[in-house]
Order: sequence, then C-alpha cells, then structure tokens
Amino acid sequence: MASAESSRTDSGAPLPALRALWTEVVESNPFQRRKLGAGTPPPHSLDAFRRDTPFTTKADLVEDQNLRPPYGSNLTEPLERYTRCHQTSGTHGAPLRWLDTPGSWSAMTDDWETVLRVAGVGAGDRVLFAFSFGPFLGFWLAFEAAQRIGALCLAGGGMSSELRARVAVEHACTVLCCTPTYAFHLAEALRATQPGSASTVRLIVVAGEPGGSLPAVRERLSAVWHGARVFDHHGMTEVGPVTHEDPHCPGNLVVLESSFFAEVVDPSSGTPLPGDADGELVLTTLRRTASPLIRYRTGDLVRMRRINGRLCLVGGILGRVDDMVIVRGVNVYPSAVDQIVRSQSDAGEYRVTLDERGHLPELSVEVEGSAGVAARLADALRASLAIRIPVTAVPPGTLPRHDLKARRWQRRR
Repeated sequence: MASAESSRTDSGAPLPALRALWTEVVESNPFQRRKLGAGTPPPHSLDAFRRDTPFTTKADLVEDQNLRPPYGSNLTEPLERYTRCHQTSGTHGAPLRWLDTPGSWSAMTDDWETVLRVAGVGAGDRVLFAFSFGPFLGFWLAFEAAQRIGALCLAGGGMSSELRARVAVEHACTVLCCTPTYAFHLAEALRATQPGSASTVRLIVVAGEPGGSLPAVRERLSAVWHGARVFDHHGMTEVGPVTHEDPHCPGNLVVLESSFFAEVVDPSSGTPLPGDADGELVLTTLRRTASPLIRYRTGDLVRMRRINGRLCLVGGILGRVDDMVIVRGVNVYPSAVDQIVRSQSDAGEYRVTLDERGHLPELSVEVEGSAGVAARLADALRASLAIRIPVTAVPPGTLPRHDLKARRWQRRR
C-alpha cells in the first residue's frame, strides 16, 4: 500500500526541498555531517530518503549538547549569526537549548501567521497571551505573528490569573491564546473576580496539550467561555509550528507541508508505515535550516491521513509514546482520561496517581467536586477503559493550577 507521502510523485515539492536541505547541512553543519556522512549525496527519491536516512532522537540532541555545551553542534551557520535562544520545557526529559538566526525565525513566524490567519485572527483583534514569557519558543512566535497581522497584542507574563482576567475585561479582548488547561482556570478567575462582566472573547487559540482536539474538552471549554470558538495548533521547540486545526473539520490538524516533510513509523521498530496507519510522527524541517532536524522522532502518536489533498493528523495528537501506561492489561493514555473527565460537566480540576510500588501498577484519580461527581466519573472511566479506577472527591481549589502544560499525572515508585 502506498503511503500518503509517496502518493505524490518524487517530482513534487518535498524532494527538491529535502535535497537542498541535505546539501546545505552536509557542507556546514557538524551534527548533521556526522549523522548523514560527509560528502554523502542527497537522496534521489523520497523512498530512498525514508529507507537510508537515520533518525534523529531527542537523546541524540541531549548527548550532543552535553558533549559540546552549551548549544551543541546542530548549527548550519557561524554562531555569531544566531540571535534567538529558546529552550524546551523538559516535560519529557532534559531540556534542550535551541538557537535560531533571523532567517529561520522569520520562516517560523510565517508559519504562526498562517495558524492565526486560518483561525480568523485579523487586524483589529485584541489578543491576550495568557502565559509567562519564559524561554519557550511558541509564545514569542505567536506574539510576533499576531503583531504582523495587525492585532493589538497584550502580554500576560508576570500576572496572576486574577489580573489576567481583569486585563481580558478591561481591554475587551477578542482572542485568548494559552493552553487548554489554563483557559479553564482563567474562566474560573473571570467568574470569581469579575462577576457580571460579559466576556468579549470569541476565539481561543490553544496549544501545548492534546486537549484542543478532544471533542469533550472543546465543547466544555467553549461553554465556559460563553460560546467562544476553540482552535487547536501544535508545535515543538525543536521544530517550530507544525500544524493548525482544519477549519472544516475541527479535531483534525493540518500539517504545514511547506515547512515539513512528515512520516509515520512504528513506535517500536521505527519501520516506515503506510500513510493510513497509526504510529509515531517523524518530521524533517524544510525551512528552519539554521538549526534543522532530519527525520526527527517526535514521540507523538498520530493517525495521519491525506484528506482533500491536505495531510492531516486525524483527532490531533493521540498521545505520546512515553506517556502510555498499561494497567491490568489496558493501554491508558493521559489524553483519553482527559477526554473522559471533561465529558463530566460538573467535574473540576483533577489529578491522576500512578502507583508502581506493588506487583502491578494501579491508577487513582482525585477530582474537585462532590461525592456524586466522583462516583459518576468512576463509572465513566470504567465504561470507557474497562477497568475500575478509584475516584476521590476533593474540595474546589484544592488541586494545583498550571499556566503552561498541565502536570496532572504523578508517579509513586
């Protein structure tokens, strides 16, 4: 069966871009030269590229930065040409530092501009960026892209949730940009500190967590924001903005193919899979050439399909290879639990504990709400996952709130 990518002929857009990238990095990028082989000619076809080109993993990048601190050697240009330094969150291992030249930064800003324009952001919108402006890449890109469009941009760094709620009201913000988790928390703060204030937010652009493509999360988030539209996007510090929501099919993410060559591989073996198979997303950056990645194993599990000529991740990011846990023979992903919790309209914040101290791992859940809420959630988890998971009710406001990626899962070993 032909893959979604090979259904386009090798005379299509990806191959010339891949060959140009290959030639550039083999000549001047030490990290890529070691990976690909000095003097190795570029691949003559997409099949040859998939067959013969080694993967890049996060472990490779961490080792390179440890051996050649502080930035490693994945640099195509002289160090003095780099003007931006960002860092991964460290959610899934050691954080990475990432450098960009003005050219690579501009290419990624182009992609974020596409994300915002497809979402419907335009001149005259007032956009609240409700997160701290730390070393993470996406916040800065989104802010600059919105400025390009002509929107009024409001930075929410260094503010409490209460103050951000006040800013949203006083500036009559029309667009909110944050994680799905924080959008829920900001809605709580708005109700608590600005009672009676009518929200003017019509659009919530979310990223950083899979929830933006989960139907139950989207519906509930829209409800707490009085009907605002939820628009999903995903990206990574290592590669930049990767997808935007399909406006005609919410819940699917469209790959920005002008900037990426995307593949799906078997998570266990690394074997390339047909385009209609589920597997791990592998990306090659085509425009971020100053700090490129070639066949980067993202760790994201996806269902990739070509729909109406566009490469889509159906259902968004389904989970992560390293996030899945096996409980009594059942594969459990955090995104599945999130979908079930958010389907309970009266369930508040929650926390999951994975206890690995016994012979077999066990899950338990704490949820803000009444005993009845906990009982209904336990029934929903059992019905969906076919395992019994104890659920305990805790008072509202008990569990931690997160500005960035939520860390709701804790392990006991």
